[in-house]
Amino acid sequence: MMLPATRSSTPKKPSEMRRLVATAILGVMLGIVIGITSTKFGLVVRVPLIEIAANYHVKARHEAPHSGAELLPPGIVVPTTDLFTRRLWGNPDEDISYQPKYLVTLTVGFDQRDIVNATISKFSKNWTIVLFHYDGRINEWDQFEWAQKVIHISARKQTKWWFAKRFLHPDIVAPFEYIFIWDEDLGVEHFNAEEYIRLVKKHGLEISQPGLEPNNGLTWEMTKRRGNSEIHKFTEERPGWCHDPLEPPCAGFVEIMAPVFSKSAWRCVWHMIQNDLVHGWGLDLALGRCVQPPHEKIGVVDAQWIVHKVVPSLGNQGESLNGRAPWEGVRQRQARNQTIEQRLGCAKDDEMISSSSHLSAEEEIKDDQISPPLDSHPHSSLARTDRIELSQDCKTAM
Repeated sequence: MMLPATRSSTPKKPSEMRRLVATAILGVMLGIVIGITSTKFGLVVRVPLIEIAANYHVKARHEAPHSGAELLPPGIVVPTTDLFTRRLWGNPDEDISYQPKYLVTLTVGFDQRDIVNATISKFSKNWTIVLFHYDGRINEWDQFEWAQKVIHISARKQTKWWFAKRFLHPDIVAPFEYIFIWDEDLGVEHFNAEEYIRLVKKHGLEISQPGLEPNNGLTWEMTKRRGNSEIHKFTEERPGWCHDPLEPPCAGFVEIMAPVFSKSAWRCVWHMIQNDLVHGWGLDLALGRCVQPPHEKIGVVDAQWIVHKVVPSLGNQGESLNGRAPWEGVRQRQARNQTIEQRLGCAKDDEMISSSSHLSAEEEIKDDQISPPLDSHPHSSLARTDRIELSQDCKTAM
């Protein structure tokens, strides 16, 4: 006797079975491919924004690649910008007919227009040019044809490091391979910008400067031009100035007068520039912290050299107080300011204090084991004889 069937017992056709099996296999394979692709290429599988906010809010916050963009769909996020000017008309895709590879900035006053004009003539269309004006005289530069093509940024009585900190954020200059941050009083008769870039790349320099012709504008042996080489990375300073031949100012050192940074080095240096130490004192001695090893990645290009004309123009942008000349107030500010080197010393001391507070007596770090990279320089404010005075400075100036 046959029992009544409770569900269909009709066997599935072979074609249907094959379709089900193929679908299952395809689904598994697709999942594997998506998993591999998302790991290797950063592919993001989007889910509705409301669902992210409601169910995965904390996770989304921690995994967002750009702080502040957690609630935006990934496809709309533009984390960097640039200094390329755009038209107010036409097709946006046609705005930039040629994209420069490098950036040069000059902090200028109109009185030095002839020197600046000569400098700008050395840079081809491969460079975007930005003028930082400290005297407010922007329109007067229109006498030069190139003035209509460069970017002008004006703030009265400010230094180039003030401008650089505020307008050269790494995410703004990201499209450029190298960033030149130069003074206005440089003689460039013997300088070729394209050849300079070639030599920097050839020798793997992340931070560099042109050699300086020996004259009254020369302070350091390291930056003096050598007539028999393309570049150099080491020097011998005056007796007692370099306790370690691989440390500044005998190696890993350029001045802040005409530095050139790779974009990766600049990303680090920008973070080290202090908002209030506008004169940038001590930055040259600290640049080695941003490339490793500094004695190999920092150097002077001898074959392309410049002359420092020593025009004290920015000093005259001070104010006359109590019968004193404007430049005297500027000098006084420079002398009283902490240097970036001192700030680094304070940060180092704070780090050591924080670390040592968690050590037992047996694990206590000995003083002779603590030697910040810039300790050895006799003019450094980090010398051990200055530690007590420095710790007081840290309390009042940090």
